Amino acid sequence: MPGDGNQASVEYCGEWYRLDPATAFTVGRDADLDIDDNQYLHRQFLQITFSDGLWWLNNVGSRLSASMSDSAGGVQAWLAPGARLPIVFRLTTVVFTAGPTSYEFAVHTSLPPFIDTSTTPDGDGATTFGAIAFTSTQRLLILALAEPMLKRDGSGTSEIPSSAAAAERLGWALSRFNRKLDNVCDKLARSGVDGLRGGVGALATNRRARLVEYAVLSRIVTRDQLPLLDQPQDASERAAPRASVAQPAASQTPTDRNARL
Repeated sequence: MPGDGNQASVEYCGEWYRLDPATAFTVGRDADLDIDDNQYLHRQFLQITFSDGLWWLNNVGSRLSASMSDSAGGVQAWLAPGARLPIVFRLTTVVFTAGPTSYEFAVHTSLPPFIDTSTTPDGDGATTFGAIAFTSTQRLLILALAEPMLKRDGSGTSEIPSSAAAAERLGWALSRFNRKLDNVCDKLARSGVDGLRGGVGALATNRRARLVEYAVLSRIVTRDQLPLLDQPQDASERAAPRASVAQPAASQTPTDRNARL
């Protein structure tokens, strides 16, 4: 029987869409879920279908990718063009970026085949995910980039700030911000996170967008951490101190030494 009792709904910006297991549900700028009139977004980018007893998310676009995550952020997958993945959680969050804008919607299922029973430990100091430890300044950088996405109410769109705007938000020099951004992206890329390494044709906006997608879905940064952006930082955290230049000792002539004698 289609659906086999496993009902599914999509939630976007407070609106709910009940899915029909016999019909593909499309997401795009000219689709069942009409996201936005964004020329960077495919007319039909994603499809949700039901087959083999499971709901599936299909990427039917040719350029954009999407990220899927469980509600706790413990599991994340990247859906490339032409790929499909099963929707196995009771609540699955889908995030994608088109141009400078990020979008998020949620898929709710009534009979998920997978139940997450993991717990999230509490801790202070550097945040560790797998083998990756983020320093306090690296976490601030990620927060500054993800702030618009974390601040919005409910699922919706958010503009990813430029590096210059994020650096200004932190009170950092742009060169310092870019160095730390490189470090964060390199750390994540080495751990297997796709889309963070530069290359021919790679845009800085895309790298920032991918970082924000991953950080939000993986809960590297959360909304309750946003007050950290407004806490005073030490001078050493806001800007690298200027190196003091030692003045060379004045040379002394034999006449000078004799005068003191």
